[in-house]
Amino acid sequence: MNMEEFLTFCKEGNPISGEDKELHGLLTQCSYEAQRITMELNTSYHSKEEIVEIFSELTGTEVDSSFMCFPPFYTDFGKNINIGKNVFFNTGCSFQDRGGIHIGDGSLIGMNVTIATLNHGLPLETRNTTFSSPVTLGKNVWIGSNATILPGVTIGDNSVIAAGAVVTKDVPENVVAAGVPAKVVKGIHE
Repeated sequence: MNMEEFLTFCKEGNPISGEDKELHGLLTQCSYEAQRITMELNTSYHSKEEIVEIFSELTGTEVDSSFMCFPPFYTDFGKNINIGKNVFFNTGCSFQDRGGIHIGDGSLIGMNVTIATLNHGLPLETRNTTFSSPVTLGKNVWIGSNATILPGVTIGDNSVIAAGAVVTKDVPENVVAAGVPAKVVKGIHE
């Protein structure tokens, strides 16, 4: 399998066993590239334009010039992050993106937010296998500082995730969700 085929394989949500040397080798190659790029991002000053260029290299797609990020930023894969227009990442965000992270236009990601798309099998026989599920943030979503978004979650347009929340299930649009695990605490009405 070549790298392009592997990236498609990952975007399709296929599991990867630690026993599969070929796939694990490709995964490791992607991880090392993400480490190299994020090390460049995180260890010196960059203009807004340079940060957009670095994220375009990291994701392998053109990131809109309206994107803003205050480093440091961390990711273990990089090639499965899709960033809309007018998106902002505050400092210290950490993305585990192999399963796919889709961020809608106008979304704001607070300090130290973690977005995870992978889980391991629970039985010992599959504990060495990672299963991926995408995370989708709609348009104008605001994720508060230190929140964690778990695999397979979709957050609807205009919703707010309170600081420190752990989001384990989908959140509808136009609501505020808070707590561990996060629950809808109120609607947002214009």
